[in-house]
Amino acid sequence: MSINIASAPPRLPLALKLGFTAFMATLVPFYWITYGPTNFLYFCDVAMFFTLAAIWTESPLLASMPAVGLIVPQLVWCVDFLASWLGKPLLSMTAYMFDPGIPLFARGLSSFHAWLPFVLMYLVARLGYDRRALAGWTLLAWSLLAISRLLLPAPPADPARPNVPVNVNYVYGFSDASAQTLMPGWAWLAVLFVGLPLLVFWPTHRLLQRWRGLPVGARRQL
Repeated sequence: MSINIASAPPRLPLALKLGFTAFMATLVPFYWITYGPTNFLYFCDVAMFFTLAAIWTESPLLASMPAVGLIVPQLVWCVDFLASWLGKPLLSMTAYMFDPGIPLFARGLSSFHAWLPFVLMYLVARLGYDRRALAGWTLLAWSLLAISRLLLPAPPADPARPNVPVNVNYVYGFSDASAQTLMPGWAWLAVLFVGLPLLVFWPTHRLLQRWRGLPVGARRQL
């Protein structure tokens, strides 16, 4: 029995489309002015643009790529935030959320890390999971890691430009205060190149494929 997905397109609520767009219309100019354009090379910020496009186009692939790459890391962010709030930080990923030197409004915008994974799961539930997302996000992640390591600054931040992002995508370790010292820098980068696809993207891909995987050839668009 063939399935004609195109005849029954999913309906995402208009309120979601307008609300997410309004949030991005606030976040993007504020981040650009406050942190500069390199801030948008973080995985999470790239995922927000993919999510915005997915919401409006209702494309399974555009929703699936950030889902396979970000659901697990953003859930880890949530855990680290709660642990830091309780005074027992795990990875120091969310230390900036408690930095009084960062405006409260800016930290409020960063709250998207807490709700993004749930939006992505909702989109996959409604649109289906496109298996091409694993390869697509892996290639994108490798590109962003290479750019972050080769072209962007290492920690700590320059006192003359404290808002310019350093250690983008954690290519120097989990802390923005100093680079990790557990292993050589090239080894840490190799761990990210291999470990993220193997230990994060692939397991998420398998779970999403079993949960809401689209049949081969039944993709709506993109």
